[in-house]
Amino acid sequence: MAKKSEPGAHGAGRFRAPSRRNAIILAVALVLIGGPLLNGLLSGYERTGGGEIAIVRNGGFFDNNRIRQVVDPGSSRTWIGLYSKVHKYPAQQRFYTITSNASQGEREGVDVVTVPSSDGVNMGIEGTLYFTLNLDHATLKTFDDKFGTRKFRGVSGGSYFAWEGDKGWSAFLGQIVRPVIDNDLRSQINSFRCAELVSSCALVQNASSPASAAKPQSGTGAPAQSNNANIAKVQQAINTSLAADLDSTLGGKFVTNIHFNLVRVTLPGKVQDAVDRAQAAFAQVSEAQARVATAKAEAAANKARQDGYNKCPTCARIEELRALPQGITVYAPGNPNGALLPRR
Repeated sequence: MAKKSEPGAHGAGRFRAPSRRNAIILAVALVLIGGPLLNGLLSGYERTGGGEIAIVRNGGFFDNNRIRQVVDPGSSRTWIGLYSKVHKYPAQQRFYTITSNASQGEREGVDVVTVPSSDGVNMGIEGTLYFTLNLDHATLKTFDDKFGTRKFRGVSGGSYFAWEGDKGWSAFLGQIVRPVIDNDLRSQINSFRCAELVSSCALVQNASSPASAAKPQSGTGAPAQSNNANIAKVQQAINTSLAADLDSTLGGKFVTNIHFNLVRVTLPGKVQDAVDRAQAAFAQVSEAQARVATAKAEAAANKARQDGYNKCPTCARIEELRALPQGITVYAPGNPNGALLPRR
């Protein structure tokens, strides 16, 4: 006889646990699909620090790349959408330093702008540009469209976006802003003679009037006050022209509160050596003149003293007695062996 199957045996077979192979496939599918989804959800929130502002661009699989929103400085955690891209820019005052100090400039190593004066002397200019990025939302969106979507080459040779940290920001300033600074410095310095900015330059330059060139004040050439006034004029002119030139070059008023501080004006090494030699020569002449003046003064004093003695012989005797050393008790000016006899 055929054995009867147990009740429910076929039903139980239909609900068997999935095989090991199916479980692996399911786990891989969850990782491939759930991983990116979870990452997108977690990265869908962003916040900014007190010194930065963020431009958010769409970045989903089926989305465009347009600007989605602006996140102001010091924000709380803000929803920016799935897979959005964030461009963070500095929101506080920034500066760009040009200096011969290799450890303090914007660029690595010695960084000095060399521009000629009106009389052809190359002068080294050091200073610092202070500015603030315009935080107006509409202006900042335009700035990101123009400069946040392209890379700039840094001094080290790498290429960076302007929003890629300090290296990116420095690369942007070096390629876009620095040429404007150099051009403005060249234009302003070229309107002054070397001696009008560095007084000691007059010591080694040929002057049209030798008589006037031979009248340095305190051995340094032109008065120091006039040099300071001229440097102040250069600085003021640069502050005025730089703002307009940056707006024109960048294509908008993207930077505000612009101020350039002219720190130092230096001469080329060979010119400075010549100045040092000239100043040393002036010092030697001054020293010789001082010795001559001292000798003349001493001679005049001796003559005046002798004239007084001639008019008053008694006064001369008194001065002789005052000049005697202490301990002398006998004064014998007629003694052929000596005028003074010590105490016994």
